[in-house]
Amino acid sequence: MDLPTPEALLAAAESGRSLPAPAPVSGPVDPADLDAALRVQAGIAALRRARGERQAGWKIGFTNRTIWPLYGVHQPIWGPVWDTTLVLLDGTEDTVSIERLPEPRLEPEIVIGLKASPPPDAVARDPASTAALLACVDWVAHGFEIVVSVWPGWKFDAPRGIAAQALHGRLRVGPRVPLAALGADPAGALSALRIVLSCDGARVAEGIGANVLDGPVQALGHLVAGLAARGERIAAGAVVTTGTLTDAQPLARGQAWRTTIAGAPLPGLSLAVR
Repeated sequence: MDLPTPEALLAAAESGRSLPAPAPVSGPVDPADLDAALRVQAGIAALRRARGERQAGWKIGFTNRTIWPLYGVHQPIWGPVWDTTLVLLDGTEDTVSIERLPEPRLEPEIVIGLKASPPPDAVARDPASTAALLACVDWVAHGFEIVVSVWPGWKFDAPRGIAAQALHGRLRVGPRVPLAALGADPAGALSALRIVLSCDGARVAEGIGANVLDGPVQALGHLVAGLAARGERIAAGAVVTTGTLTDAQPLARGQAWRTTIAGAPLPGLSLAVR
């Protein structure tokens, strides 16, 4: 697969311009292409670190199986979140600029803050591993990730999505809630929560926690397993955003977005776009 250089991908993402549309790809993804995409993503990370940025955590993308057919991507992807793209909000309202963001879209997500590094074998496939993951969680929050695409019309495959920084643009995280506030079964509560996303007062989409690989804690386990397969671990103190609960929604200046959440003690958020 012919992928752009890390320099070209980073420059396109930060200037708000699109790269030439890739040729359509059909059939299963070649593992060699995934490896190449991860190398390009790592090259972008090296460029960002060289100019002083610090990785603050991870985003997991395409955890919502219900939207896979819309994008032609049939597996989750992941990539870094940076101290320059992350904002921990003091309240439930924020304003964000989409200037120089290529084809920005909004994703309502559940965000997890870690107090310890999850063990590599904690993949949430059984009660013991789920408990091991939860033992590493400090807080949970609702957040908005703004995702971007340097590929015109959001037409790409998994390797190109991975290479392009896993589509990450910005992350706004609402009030952090201690894990204990979710009750005796935090993983179950997060899977069962429901969210309504509105724009300019009109309901746009609805979702449930189980949309993201059966739940946010399960999505975290997927990331742990994926990184472990490459000899990596999530650092203590990392912020992990676990994927969109609804389809990603196109952003435009002047919009006012709002979420409401039921089934978990997480406040909704309001976001003005300029």
